[in-house]
Parts: sequence; C-alpha cells; structure tokens
Amino acid sequence: MQEKHRWHHHLTINAYWLGVSFMWNSLHSILLPVLLLSFTPQGMRNTSYGILTFVGLLVAMVVQPLSGALSDGTRHALGRRRPWIFLGTLLDLACLLVLAMAGSFWVVAVGYMLLQLTSNLAHGPAQGLIPDLIPEGKRGFAAGVKNLFDMMGIIAAGLITGTLMSGATPRIVLTITVIAGILLVVTIVTMVGARETTTQADPDNSIASGLALEQLRDLVRVDFGAHRGYTRLLATRFCVLLATYLVQSFGLYYFRDALGMVDPSRAIGSLMAAVGVSVALAAYPAGALSERWGRKGITLAACSLTALGMALLLVVRSMSGLWILGGIIGLGMGAFASVNWAWATDLVPSQEAGKYLGLSNLATAGSAAVARLFGPGIDLVNSWWPHAGYSMLFLVATAAVVVGLFLTLGVPQRARDTVQKRSPKNAR
Repeated sequence: MQEKHRWHHHLTINAYWLGVSFMWNSLHSILLPVLLLSFTPQGMRNTSYGILTFVGLLVAMVVQPLSGALSDGTRHALGRRRPWIFLGTLLDLACLLVLAMAGSFWVVAVGYMLLQLTSNLAHGPAQGLIPDLIPEGKRGFAAGVKNLFDMMGIIAAGLITGTLMSGATPRIVLTITVIAGILLVVTIVTMVGARETTTQADPDNSIASGLALEQLRDLVRVDFGAHRGYTRLLATRFCVLLATYLVQSFGLYYFRDALGMVDPSRAIGSLMAAVGVSVALAAYPAGALSERWGRKGITLAACSLTALGMALLLVVRSMSGLWILGGIIGLGMGAFASVNWAWATDLVPSQEAGKYLGLSNLATAGSAAVARLFGPGIDLVNSWWPHAGYSMLFLVATAAVVVGLFLTLGVPQRARDTVQKRSPKNAR
C-alpha cells in the first residue's frame, strides 16, 4: 500500500489536517472561551473552561486509539481509513450545528462533548494514512507536510476566527459556518487524493465482526514492553505538549484579565497567527533534515528553544514582546511536532500503525486534558494574589518542557534499536 513519493500526494493525504487544526484551534483558543463568557461568572471562567474541556478530552483519549485500531482491520471498498474519515466528518457537521444554536452552558457542553467523539472517530484512522501510503525514508517529508497543514490551521484560526469573534458582538454562527465549510472541503480533498488499496468486504473480517468482544480485545491490546522506545517518545510528547496547551488554553483570559486588553479575541488571534507562521517555517525543514541528521538532535534543540520562550513569558508583558516570544516558541514547537511525528512512524509496527499512532492521543489529548485541570488552580491563586495564577502557569510550562528534553535522551532512533536491546541475537 505504498505510493510513489510525489509532492502532490503528500498534500492531498494531509489536507484533512488543515480542517481539523482550524476547527480545534478556533474552538479551544477563541470560540469556546468567548461562548463561556456569556454563561459563567467572572471568577469561575478558567474553572468552567478547564473542567469542560478536560472531560471532552478524556472522550478523545478513549475514542481516537479505539477508532484507529478498528480501522486497522476495516474491510471496505474505500480502504481502511477513508470510511472512518468520511463518517466522522459528517457527524462533526451536525455537532457544529448544535454549538451554533447553543443558548446555555449545557447545550454548549453537549455539543462540545459530541464533537470530541465524532472528530476522533475520524482522527484516529486518518493518522494511519502516512505509514500506509508513504514508504519509510520519506515519512519525514510527509510528517513535515502534515505539520505544515496543522500550522496553517492555527494561522487561519488566528486570523479568521480572531477577526470574526472580535468586538462587542462576536459573529458566532458565521464563525461556525466557516469552520464547517473548511472542514468539509479539505475532507473531500483527502477522500479523493488518498489512494488507498481497496479492501474487499469480508463477512469474517469486517467492521461488524471486528466488534466481537474477543476480536476487540485483540485490536486494542498493546505491548508497551516490546515498544519501549515508542512509549518513551509518548512521554516526551506529553510533557512538551502539556506546556503549549497550558499557555494556549488560558491565553484569552490572560489577555483579558492580566493584561487588560479590551479586545482579547483579536489579540489572541493575531498572536496565534504569528506563532503559526514561525511553526510553519520550522515544520518542513525540521522534518526533512531529521532524515539526514537523525530525530534526536533536532528534538533536543527544539525543546531547548521552546523552554527558553516559555521561561521568558514570566517577565514579558508587552504585546510586542509576546509576539517575539511567540515566534521563538513557534520555531521550537514546529521543529518538535514535525520530527516527533516522523519519529513515531519509525517506531510503531507498520501492520498496526492505526492503533499505535492512535495511542499518540494519550499524549496529545492527555496533555491537553491535564492542562485544563489547572483552570481551578489559576482561579484559586488569582483570588489570593491578582494574576499570580498565570505566573504559576508559565513556571509549570517551562518545567514540563525541560522534563521532555531529558526524556528525549532515552528514545532510540529506530524501532530496531529497541529490539536489539531486548534481544541481541535478533540484531541485524
């Protein structure tokens, strides 16, 4: 199921990530915080946002690896991954409609939870497209393209959603309509461009029969001991992403409360765009260079740059200074995200790529979920000492990246390195 290394193929199989990135960065950084301003009291906004998104991300942590594992065994005329991508996207559109019509906190909560469920039905299988269709040795380039689309989604969310949601009367319905339209278009591009090999329907090996209890256990069974390098890579990913989600999640409230900005939606949107540009500049070169220089060295440099930027957030308060730090952090995160994903495709077993790459969401959604638990702590510390909760946030973010840097030292370059350590006689 490998496809010739062509640039347009990398673009089409990764186009879906542009829509996913645009949707979730719009929702988590701007749309959802603004929606909650209408339904939660002043001193409880970080808490309400934190708890709601924490529970939603727990849903994502369960659904994404499960759907990825089920897609590994899917038999369908469209292949293993595309049926799930198509179904999940259609359901996403219905959930976005619920959010657009929401008139209370609980309707927002229901729409958000369902969107986490449906989006991750597609997200897990979609992660299997690169190892399915791109040969080893070319995946650094493909991962760079994927992360470039991720960053384009951040830039678009910052510019488009930040503008639409700014001012005294944010245009919520129009914003959600734009999100839905972009998601639908890029999903169609990936559905057409991802030329999966047809897997004919087999009554003994189909989605329906795969849901039998014993087969389901086989699908989700994970041997962490045999893939210790990948497990350590997930721990590294968790720590570094925890730092970024801590800063990203409560940024709008930080701008509004601590910096006193009258239009925090536009401010956070412009900063997201600035960060996204620097991330995009780093994503492709880092992924491509990691094929020559190895994944570890570039990851260590990326973590160092990110930690520096996070630490300086403690002392910088001007918007111009924050843009500079956003660029520094963006360069580090762009290199980290691109190389980390390419590294993951090196370390997972190819026949179970959907399942194991789906487990990356234990680190991605897990770190995002843990970050949201800091919401009540921010409100509590702020009640003792005005705005000190945000300083605590930046300290924890810096420490998390430093821990990720040290964990990186123990990750093997390739899966065979792990095998050699476990069984010398099997070394090649």
